[in-house]
Amino acid sequence: MARHDPHSPTTRLLFIGYVWPEPRSSAASGHVMQLLHCFLEQGWQITFASPASEGLHRAALNDLGITERHIELNSESFDSFVRELDPHVVVFDQFMIEEQFGWRVEKHCPNALRVLETSDLQSLRHARHQHLKALLATPTAESNMPSLFEQPHTSLFQRMAGSDLALREVAALYRCDLNLMTSDVEMQLLTTAFNLPPALLHWCPLMPEPALPTPPGFIERAHFLSIGNFRHAPNWDAVLWLKNAIWPLIRQQLPQAQLHIYGAYTPPKATALHNPAQGFHIMDWAEDALQVMAQARVCLAPLRFGAGIKGKLIDAMLCGTPSVTTPIGTEAMHGELPWPGLVATNAAAIAEAAVRLYRDQTRWEQAQVDGWRLLGERYPRDRHAASLIQRITELRDRLPAHRLANFTGAMLRHHQHKSTQYMAQWIEAKNRLA
Repeated sequence: MARHDPHSPTTRLLFIGYVWPEPRSSAASGHVMQLLHCFLEQGWQITFASPASEGLHRAALNDLGITERHIELNSESFDSFVRELDPHVVVFDQFMIEEQFGWRVEKHCPNALRVLETSDLQSLRHARHQHLKALLATPTAESNMPSLFEQPHTSLFQRMAGSDLALREVAALYRCDLNLMTSDVEMQLLTTAFNLPPALLHWCPLMPEPALPTPPGFIERAHFLSIGNFRHAPNWDAVLWLKNAIWPLIRQQLPQAQLHIYGAYTPPKATALHNPAQGFHIMDWAEDALQVMAQARVCLAPLRFGAGIKGKLIDAMLCGTPSVTTPIGTEAMHGELPWPGLVATNAAAIAEAAVRLYRDQTRWEQAQVDGWRLLGERYPRDRHAASLIQRITELRDRLPAHRLANFTGAMLRHHQHKSTQYMAQWIEAKNRLA
């Protein structure tokens, strides 16, 4: 990776977070931390600001040399803060943050490169969730479950395009100079169905550290594991599907097997599912996700909707733990390489795959090798980090030309700024008349 030139001015980067990153609680926060480390390695001066309250497991950014700043929504104090900081690069964490702060950055730092960290396409996740809800309302939901995973881009576009969420999200993508996408499948959806210019997108998947050197083998492991933040709707839906449909089928064939479900911010509705007699254990937050993952024989991730790529499945590969998931789980994860586990589309097939993988040592060991190969070929940290820094550097060098080619984005930024300006003038006039 290219290193910072000590003779050049230090790049000032402002990262505006949707939340304070908790890398041990969610893959989205883990990706934020990976990005921050990429920027730190360049010697850049980083300020992380967020309007969110601090969570239980937040990372100590100050210890890394990152300046922390609490900011407020709709506050003029942000104006003076960003004007004084005068960043060269501003990263918005998810499109709602760009909506709230993008126009203020445009007003006070018009020459700053605007980068959106998407994490995933939220409008895609929402559309799939609505599709699932409609399917579950039918009497033949389980038998028709495979239809959830057979949506071509034209169908996804039709489900997404009319939603307020998609209109807002795609507008934010246009307003930014660069959008970081973890999923190349979502990039294809945006460029083909939504006609977003490819020049506005950059593939930046998860950038994990190297795999565990000597994880436990097949004989040393036992039981199943599922993991994920309970606040994330796809994870909670997966837990319910496991509880109500999948796990009873697994226990019929493996009556001594246990399922350990880990997740941050465990709500009472999840705790209520805890049932040791059925081998169904709600384990709350895992302080070391890799440690518990490395003890499990099989990772279960029966995701019926979602977007982006899945941190839990990257963790499984790092620990040499084969997984059973759905096409939503594998989407954009493995390219043309074999999946390190098994993939199925309904409860019976997922249970069958889980039992087969749990019992078959030869298949299990091959899946483990496939996972390590996948990590090495598709997720090399240094290559993706270098590509990101190069893209940002190139865009900074030719920002006027890049923006000129994105007239739609310039138009949207103009109207966003004008609408907030008119609203402020209207409020001021109304106050004078009061």
